[in-house]
Amino acid sequence: MQIILLAFLGLICLPAEARQRVETGFLNREIRLKGITYRYQVYVPYGWTPKSKEKTPILLALHGSGERGNEGMWQTQVGIAVAVRDHPERWPFVIVMPQCPYPNHWPDHEMLMLAMKALDQASAEFNGAPERTYLTGLSLGGYGAWELLHNYPHRFAAVAIVASGIFWSYAPERWQRQTALVQEYSTRAAHTPLWLFHGTLDTTVLLKESELMYEALKAIGGDVRLWEYAGLSHDSWRRAYDEPELPHWLLAHSLNQPLKPYAEKLLIPLHPPAVALADTALDVLTGEYFENGVLKVTILRQGDNLFRKLPTGDISELLAQSPTVFFYPAGGRTRFIFEHEGVTGPVRSVLLRDDRHEERWTKGK
Repeated sequence: MQIILLAFLGLICLPAEARQRVETGFLNREIRLKGITYRYQVYVPYGWTPKSKEKTPILLALHGSGERGNEGMWQTQVGIAVAVRDHPERWPFVIVMPQCPYPNHWPDHEMLMLAMKALDQASAEFNGAPERTYLTGLSLGGYGAWELLHNYPHRFAAVAIVASGIFWSYAPERWQRQTALVQEYSTRAAHTPLWLFHGTLDTTVLLKESELMYEALKAIGGDVRLWEYAGLSHDSWRRAYDEPELPHWLLAHSLNQPLKPYAEKLLIPLHPPAVALADTALDVLTGEYFENGVLKVTILRQGDNLFRKLPTGDISELLAQSPTVFFYPAGGRTRFIFEHEGVTGPVRSVLLRDDRHEERWTKGK
C-alpha cells in the first residue's frame, strides 16, 4: 500500500506537461472484425497533439507478401516505415499500417474491410482529415491499394503504388480479361491523382502492369505519373519511398481540389553516367583516410578503376560522377566527395555523404 501511495504522489508531483505528454512514434493498436482480433501499427508524428484545431493528414499503407502475419509489427520493417525512420521530418502524417494475416491476400474482401476499419479507427483516434486521406501500397499491398481505389473512388486524395498492378500473381486468369479490367479500374481511378513506381527488371510483378494503367489513365485525362527505375527489380520500394518529393506530392492534393489532367512517364537511371578520368586525377585520390586517428577507408587504384577498401577487407568499386565525386555502381545515394586544399591543392579529406548524414575522414600523410 505504501509503494502504491508513493507512486501516486509521484505522479501528482510531475510537471503538468509531463502528465499530459502525448504518445507518438510507432504505436501498437488492435481491432476486432467479425470476432477476430487483428494487431496493427499506427505512426504518429512527433509533436502531434489532440488539442490541435487542424485535422491531421492520414495515410493508409499496405505492406507486401513477406510481411503477412498476426504479430502486428513485421510491416514496419520495410517500405514507408523505413523511410519514416530515416526522415521523420518528411512525413507529417498519421500513418496506418494494418497487417494481412497469412495465407490471406489484401484483395480478399475481409482484408479490405480490415484495412478500412483500421483507417477509420485511427482517423477517429488521431483526428484524421477526411479531405487529406491518402493511400499507398507495395507489391501485394499495391494489389490491395488498387482494390480500395476501385471500391472507394472518392475516399483518397492521392494514391502512390509501388511495384504492383491489377493482375494478381496468384490469379493468372485475370490476364484473360486484360482489356476489360484495365478499362474498369482506370475509369474508377480517373478522379484520383496517382503516382506509380516500378523497377524495369521486375519479374515478380511485370512493369507492363504499371504501364497498362498509366496509358489507360493518360488516355482518359487522369492525373498520373509513372517513374520507372532502370536496373531495379521487384524491391524498388526503398528507392520510391526515399523520394523526397513523394510526401510533398501527397500533401499537395486534397479531395476539395478539382483534378487537372496530367501525365508524366520518366525513366530514372540507377546512377549518373560515369565519366573517365586521367591517371593523374585518380592517383591524387588514393591513400588512407582516418577519423580521429582510426582508419576508416583506403582508396586504391587498379588500372583505370578506383576502389574503396574497408578495414574489414571489404572492397567495392567506385565510379566517377566528376573529378571529385564518386558513387557505387550498384546505385544508391551514397557519395564519396574528395576535398582539396584550396582549388588545386592536394587532397586533404573525403566526405562520405548519403541520404541521412555525412562523415569527413582526413587523408593520412
